Amino acid sequence: MSVTIKDVAKLAGVSPSTVSRTCSNHPAISEKTKLKVKKAMMELGYEPNFQASNLAGKSSKTIGLILPIQENDIYENSFFLEVIHGICQYCNKYKYMNTIISENSEEKMITFIDSIVKAGKVDGFILLYSKVKDPVVEYLNSHSLSYVMIGKPSSNINSTIYIDNDNITAGKDATDYLINLGHKKIAFVCDRENRIFIQDRQTGYISSLIGNNLPYEERWCIYKDLNNERDIEEIKKIFTSEDAPTAIVAIDDIVALTLEKIFNDIGIKVPEDISIISFNNSLLSKLTKPQLTCVDINNYQLGEESAAQIIKYVQNKEMVATKIIVPHTIIERESCKAIEK
Repeated sequence: MSVTIKDVAKLAGVSPSTVSRTCSNHPAISEKTKLKVKKAMMELGYEPNFQASNLAGKSSKTIGLILPIQENDIYENSFFLEVIHGICQYCNKYKYMNTIISENSEEKMITFIDSIVKAGKVDGFILLYSKVKDPVVEYLNSHSLSYVMIGKPSSNINSTIYIDNDNITAGKDATDYLINLGHKKIAFVCDRENRIFIQDRQTGYISSLIGNNLPYEERWCIYKDLNNERDIEEIKKIFTSEDAPTAIVAIDDIVALTLEKIFNDIGIKVPEDISIISFNNSLLSKLTKPQLTCVDINNYQLGEESAAQIIKYVQNKEMVATKIIVPHTIIERESCKAIEK
């Protein structure tokens, strides 16, 4: 395994940013500290990449925006568009540019990030997602690169700067909303499993059921690919059964709209036969009929806050890692209906 800046920093008893600044001969680092760092580098056989270390002393005024890998709906999902809008508007105020980084594999993503870092073309990164065991995050950490995450990290939570919603509470609030309308059989539907926010919203969903003395049915936590015909047929079977749920917590607006289309094909009406509440409150939620009741997670603010934090961090790498929780609100529309309690 190759030696990283973190290994040198640990041996020298300094921060990774101090090692990086030593490599660029930064005047703020004392000669005594430089000697200590250089000694650790020699002991470990560490050879700095001086192009990459230029990031510590020279600003490119560019932030890389890293999109999730292998998600077909990225460019159709207005969540990302609204977050990027918030990032760009904030960066514009401080004369920072943005570059979108999108690949179809982790290996290609890491290779591209490595190339632009070595060329000195970015100051830091914003990850527009969080997931379990992410090789991209592992690469950023092992090379002591500056980044902010939108979403809760799965590890190194105390040393990672991140912007998030309280997704556990948001999941609970969405489920409570349906329970207050009289629903007792509520499904949780999403199209992927490895995102941290999905796990948290499911935790909130389960917490609401238990807190309201309703049984948790594992079969009603439904993870399906809604572009797959076999999965669509299973969805139809679940919601046409005698013991079908009367309401759904959908993980986002796209899933909710897809469910509406599936239900329309089999004669299930929203909200007359089934109620749906979703997350994001994107433009799509207002274009459908009926319009979707949503948990608004303030996408624009998530982007704006992430841009503010990464700019602060690239200007002061000694800044303590912070977390910012953006509030959510429920926007009531037409896709939910009260039933007899």
